[in-house]
Amino acid sequence: MKLDRKEKEIADSVERGEWRSIPELKEERKRYDGYAAATFRKDKRVNIRISSKDLEAIQKRAMEEGLPYQTLISSLLHKFVSGRLREA
Repeated sequence: MKLDRKEKEIADSVERGEWRSIPELKEERKRYDGYAAATFRKDKRVNIRISSKDLEAIQKRAMEEGLPYQTLISSLLHKFVSGRLREA
């Protein structure tokens, strides 16, 4: 069977012993499922006022990304507060 580049990298990594089993896998998975549920739960509503120009730019970018603009705004805010989005 022919492997693509990414599959070959993974196979080589496994052969080098870089992977390990996770003890208590079910408990770990349940813990991370909880993190994911908390991250994606949208339980608060926020109203903000922004310029028409900024809103149009956000809507254009969201359309390019194939997302609703509210989802894009929420994603950007989440990335910023979690430290994954930084000012240029």
